[in-house]
Amino acid sequence: MTRLAICVLAAITSVGGFVGSIEAQRARPDMLAGCPPDPVPFNKCAKEKIKSFNPPRTKEGNPDFQGYWNAGRQAFDLEEHPETFAYNGEPTLIVDPANGKVPYTPAAEAKHNDWKSKTLTPPSIEYLDPNAQCFLRGIPRQMWMMDYQFVQPVGSQFIFTVHEQNHAYRTIKMDGSPHLTKDIKLWMGDSRGHWEGNTLVVDTTNANGREWLDNTGAMYSENVQITEHFTLVDNDTILYEATVTDPAYFTQPWTLTFPLRRNTQSGFELIEFACHEGNRSPALQLQLGREKRNP
Repeated sequence: MTRLAICVLAAITSVGGFVGSIEAQRARPDMLAGCPPDPVPFNKCAKEKIKSFNPPRTKEGNPDFQGYWNAGRQAFDLEEHPETFAYNGEPTLIVDPANGKVPYTPAAEAKHNDWKSKTLTPPSIEYLDPNAQCFLRGIPRQMWMMDYQFVQPVGSQFIFTVHEQNHAYRTIKMDGSPHLTKDIKLWMGDSRGHWEGNTLVVDTTNANGREWLDNTGAMYSENVQITEHFTLVDNDTILYEATVTDPAYFTQPWTLTFPLRRNTQSGFELIEFACHEGNRSPALQLQLGREKRNP
């Protein structure tokens, strides 16, 4: 069994959430908001659609994102990858650069390849998926995992996203206040948002540098800046984009994208997900690492 397969088995501890995500993948439509559903072609098509779409509005006149949403895919690898025992085959999520590859610096690429080839000796906790340790996934990884809810309270300067996974609550402050001081580091970072026309633009800093971007060990530093764009393409579809800027790991800013679909299931609720002590996944992953490196 591969290390990635073990990560998948760890996810099954949330049976309802995992099965719900698998069902979302199986139900992936041929077209989405009149566009191809795969991330890169969807991005190009959706950019044209949003020019003529007038989204529903809150009482305050802003585009209304409220409701339950799901990316409809499990992005275990940001780049294009074939189907394996553990994962479905998926196209790249990266729209820029055009080759669909993460533009790692040479040092970051060597570190990433080291993780994937399991050549690190001895095994290091740095190479153990933080999510398997019950930590939050960070941004933007949290945005394509399982279901979540957007809430826009009337008269509030905040937009909340409530995630099914690990009791994650994300607050996006909209009052123009500055980011937290640089010595405060958070798993989900510190998010500040504003409207640009019909698009919600969110700037996130103050990461702790321990988050992963996907299940393959893609990482960034605590100095990363992530700029997200959320735009309604129709009533039930959002174009999501996230630009990652971090000279410590990447040679240039780069952008990933995917569509978000509204969950229209009657009576749907976020399930209670508990990642707790006794989770065997971390020990199994480190044991597997030792076995691979010391056959």
